[in-house]
Amino acid sequence: MTPEPTITTDTRGSRVIHSARIIDGDGSITDDGWVRFEDGRVAARGIGDDWAPADDVVDATAAAGPDALLTPGFIDIHGHGGAGAAYDDGVEAIRRGREMHRSHGTTRAVISLVTATIDDLAAQVATIADLSDTDADILGSHLEGPFLDPGHQGAHEPSLLRHPQAADVSRLLEAGRGTVRQVTIAPELPGGLEAVRLVVAAGAAAAVGHTDADADVARQAFDAGATILTHAFNAMNGIHHRAPGPVLTAAADHRVVLEGIADNFHLSPPVIKLLFDVAPGRVALITDAMAAAGSADGHYDLGAVKVTVKDGMARTDGTGSIAGSTLTQDVALRRAVEAGVPVGDAVRALTTTPAHAVGHGEVLGALRPGMLADAVLLSAGYEVTRVWVGGAARR
Repeated sequence: MTPEPTITTDTRGSRVIHSARIIDGDGSITDDGWVRFEDGRVAARGIGDDWAPADDVVDATAAAGPDALLTPGFIDIHGHGGAGAAYDDGVEAIRRGREMHRSHGTTRAVISLVTATIDDLAAQVATIADLSDTDADILGSHLEGPFLDPGHQGAHEPSLLRHPQAADVSRLLEAGRGTVRQVTIAPELPGGLEAVRLVVAAGAAAAVGHTDADADVARQAFDAGATILTHAFNAMNGIHHRAPGPVLTAAADHRVVLEGIADNFHLSPPVIKLLFDVAPGRVALITDAMAAAGSADGHYDLGAVKVTVKDGMARTDGTGSIAGSTLTQDVALRRAVEAGVPVGDAVRALTTTPAHAVGHGEVLGALRPGMLADAVLLSAGYEVTRVWVGGAARR
């Protein structure tokens, strides 16, 4: 049995982690590397044994075995819960789910909310705004609804879906006080492109998802400022040789990051590899995890929708649609590598790419001097053994 990872959030003093194979957020690999943290920031990097004494010294090989890997902390920009807790249920549920995901290497996360009423969503993003002031690992919120296509509802309650009216969009953005990081929108809906522009003008990322958009409408959304494709291939039109749809449109547009759920359910292994091949450097590996992640099979709620998890796969009780995942990001790393993705590219998709996608690339996603001291130590088999969380991220 693999022991529980050690999680360190004490940012005081100095720390050196040495004798590691460092895979940084740009995909570069350094053998026999070391990194030095001081007061929650990366202070220095090097190779071999030329590191100075520190308050805490970690021999990566002793802690994680031969060929131990050190990466930046993983960043999940799309997840709904874990450890039996749904993020829609408030502060303690968010903290409980985050504790579990943190033990799997996810040092920072955007808190995703499923479709609800505008009143409920406004209250929820306000709560997350408060929480981001006290809990450094929370980067803000992601509204995955209610502005979605009913024909691609997935695990969202169809009676609560609505067209994106400017007043509703503005109200939700204002309730988040600058912490709404991402809003998923079906751009073909009446008011969809205007909503994309409103979201971008507020400093958040607009995402295309749960959509019936064809290639032309997707292109219009990206030209309007959308920069993310929500869980590529899922809840959208697929690729046809005469109707390429939003996936190939996003892949061809270097402004766009494509989310991928590498759990072998949402995407088969060849499609995981395809995603990296068609959009190099622009894939963000997300979990889309719901409450059952890190917990047992059984019955769960995802917002207003009833979900049953069997053999680790979540489906809605009503339509049988896939209802989020039970994925953690360390497993996503393993699945991507098993699919043939180079490990450096997979690490980039867990670190630098998602950090930049939600506006935190200046301080998160890399082990460079000046960056926040978020790091994950893994065995050669990609099992998490140690996790470090640095200081607070800037808004």
